[in-house]
Amino acid sequence: MALDFLAGCVGGAGLGPLSLLAVGGWSVRGAGAGAGGAAGVLVGHPFDTVKVRLQVQSVEKPLYRGTYHCFQSIIKHESAFGLYKGIGSPMMGLTFINALVFGVQGNAIRALGKDTPLNQFLAGSAAGAIQCVICCPMELAKTRMQLQGTGEYNLKSKNYKNSLDCLLKIYQKEGLRGINRGMVSTFLRETPSFGFYFLTYDSLTRYLGCEVEDSYIIPKLLLAGGMSGIVSWLSTYPVDVIKSRLQADGVRGVVQYNGILDCVRKSYREEGWRVFTRGLTSTLLRAFPVNAATFATVTVFLMYMRSEKNLRECEAGPAIQQPSSL
Repeated sequence: MALDFLAGCVGGAGLGPLSLLAVGGWSVRGAGAGAGGAAGVLVGHPFDTVKVRLQVQSVEKPLYRGTYHCFQSIIKHESAFGLYKGIGSPMMGLTFINALVFGVQGNAIRALGKDTPLNQFLAGSAAGAIQCVICCPMELAKTRMQLQGTGEYNLKSKNYKNSLDCLLKIYQKEGLRGINRGMVSTFLRETPSFGFYFLTYDSLTRYLGCEVEDSYIIPKLLLAGGMSGIVSWLSTYPVDVIKSRLQADGVRGVVQYNGILDCVRKSYREEGWRVFTRGLTSTLLRAFPVNAATFATVTVFLMYMRSEKNLRECEAGPAIQQPSSL
């Protein structure tokens, strides 16, 4: 039971899949796990900053013409560090979220009793729903930090010093309700999204024939993980746009939306259906490598730990070996 949570921690820490494989056998390379996790966030966060900026920018006075122009503008007006605004929040929460997601999903599959595509979807959905408790406040702080000082090279004044300071000030001003702003939209995004996430990964690994003895198992796991990330984002991306707008609402002193439906109506009326695809390009560019590494890491870690467990049982004496899926 605890093995899935531990695997999620390793995936969150970013212990790369190749570091879990030794030439001629399996070995765990603990050194550099934390650094690998930091590297994953460092690579992916600029794309997320661009996504959020594109999602919430004003249609009347747009600052950015597209993904590439947004990258250029942020670097030009805010320096390269502008791309990393709000990075403290995902740095702190990534390991906890991955541990919770993979732990809940693994235990849910066992509770459902049978490893079927439907149960994979249900278990993934349950994991997505539960992790909203951490994900929503984390993304609220991240979004507020990413929008702070838009277009300013040197900030004259900062509303928030860092992610923790951001959450603290929101709590002092708005209480728990403020900390959980966007919780419903986060729930609507994460629940089906994680269902498709695990369903796609399970289907692709079966189709590709990912077996322990396969010499191409790492590329196959990376492909399955990357495609799973893309499918999960595509499945609920319009909801993510609404979530970002709700969490960013009031940042500049003006509250525009009175809930999810009001945000949907106003956004569609002012900008048409294209508003629900804003920032999609940068999201997909980020989704493949990050999720490829995460899923491959967790799967290889579980394979290693289970093989070690079986080896110890064999050494201790005869035992009935129970088959287990990846």
